[in-house]
Amino acid sequence: MAKAKKSKNKLKTHKGTKKVLKIRNGGTIKIGRPGSRHNTGKKNSAANRKNRKGSSLSKADQNRATNLIRMAK
Repeated sequence: MAKAKKSKNKLKTHKGTKKVLKIRNGGTIKIGRPGSRHNTGKKNSAANRKNRKGSSLSKADQNRATNLIRMAK
């Protein structure tokens, strides 16, 4: 009898990370700004406007996050 060939496990996308982060066309990763979910009534309107735009992930964090969402594309 011939032995069955063992296959390597597939890399799976981290679904929680996939739902939170978006990859932009340039390859940078877009994240939501912290501090924009609740208690915004006591913050000034300039801060609330700034939070709407979101921001990019830092280069160091981007390298870690890419491995989690690599299969998301």
